Amino acid sequence: MKPITREWIAKAEGDWRVVNSQNRSRNPVYDAICFHAQQTVEKYLKAWLSEEGVNFPKIHDTEVLLNMCVRTLPEVAKYDAEARYLTTYAVEIRYPGVFAAEMHAKNCTIAARKIRKVVRTTLSL
Repeated sequence: MKPITREWIAKAEGDWRVVNSQNRSRNPVYDAICFHAQQTVEKYLKAWLSEEGVNFPKIHDTEVLLNMCVRTLPEVAKYDAEARYLTTYAVEIRYPGVFAAEMHAKNCTIAARKIRKVVRTTLSL
């Protein structure tokens, strides 16, 4: 595995730990869960693209990144809706006027778990 791939995975796992920690918290921060779930997927998709030698733009759009992965990782194609959903939590959730609810946090966690699993399995992690 390429060193840059390992770095992306380490960053993704840091975000995944935040998701899990907040989900277990007595007073979870739903905004944080949604944001870090999105970040988990974004970084895993970038890890895959890096491993495959595919250049990608500096974007936070998980749907675009997922679609870039489909050529070499066709298993992720079925998670297009999940990637699109997660993209909505990439930027706006960090600013006033937008707040996540418990349902959003659950949906983001489930979506991230699915995509994370496919990439990790394919990378033999």
